Amino acid sequence: MTAADQEKEQGGVMASAADGGGKSDEGTGTGPGDGSEGPGPGDGSERPGAGAGEGSGGPGGGAGAPDGGDGAAKPPLRTSVWQTDQKAARARHRRSTLAATLDRTKIVAAAVRLLDTEGPAKFSMRRLAAELDVTAMSVYWYVDNKEDLLEYALDAVYGELPLPDVSDPARWREQLRALSLAYRTLLVRHPWTSALVGHFLNIGPNSVSFVLAAQQAVQNSGLPLRGQLGGMAAVFQFVYGFGTIEGQSMVRSAAAGMTEDEAIAGAMRTVGELPELAEYVAVSTEMLDARGGSTIADMRNRDFDFALDLLIAGIERMAERAGDESADPSGE
Repeated sequence: MTAADQEKEQGGVMASAADGGGKSDEGTGTGPGDGSEGPGPGDGSERPGAGAGEGSGGPGGGAGAPDGGDGAAKPPLRTSVWQTDQKAARARHRRSTLAATLDRTKIVAAAVRLLDTEGPAKFSMRRLAAELDVTAMSVYWYVDNKEDLLEYALDAVYGELPLPDVSDPARWREQLRALSLAYRTLLVRHPWTSALVGHFLNIGPNSVSFVLAAQQAVQNSGLPLRGQLGGMAAVFQFVYGFGTIEGQSMVRSAAAGMTEDEAIAGAMRTVGELPELAEYVAVSTEMLDARGGSTIADMRNRDFDFALDLLIAGIERMAERAGDESADPSGE
């Protein structure tokens, strides 16, 4: 008898143990996916709010309050899967006789693989169960719903980030560059993360480790305390936007069966045929030629490095200005 067959026989017991059988294969989770699984990021059910990075782009960007209607009852604000009360609730679901063949780590790893290869639109608990060769109900022994699973998956990929040593204040520029490149790589490697960064509180252990490293690097720069969140926002919201566009461009090109160079060359030919955009094409061509680079990837890397240099130079100048003001409060 296979693991899936064993789970099917235990389906009634599982449904009973799972808080009175309140979970179906699909109806409990929320997030990006098919319509049977509820609302997800961007559909109006929850507004991304501001965290340490002021909005969805910065480290620590968290979920906001749900939208309310005229006199309508507001749904309870979702907090985080990492909070103690939710962990206690999930612990009641883990008494499975199949623990040797399935655990939360395996489930989250499979979810990340599916999100990477198939994208969030096709992701569902049923599809995940099929990937694991188990029943959908068995997955609910380890995660309460799809929303929690997406939060686990987001924190899991944050664990891939190589964090620099931020103990030496003199190396703050190097630290910010390393963190920025790591964050950009995450957004490109896992394009589905962009929509989730501002949807969740991002208080999982890996996300928090990244935010703490970013905070320390900005502190090392010498920016005054009142400006440190602004410094983080400038750097990491830039990286968020850059990495999001880069990742989505790669997804779009792959879906069309093209390389990025082929897709963008085709788009430029189309734009070049429109007389009303002649000035735009001329100016863009001049800028592209001056920048140099033989491939889209090469050009994009040059842009990223130059933009990051601008931000770091700005942080350095602002830190110097704060030091001057501290040394001479009169401004004379």
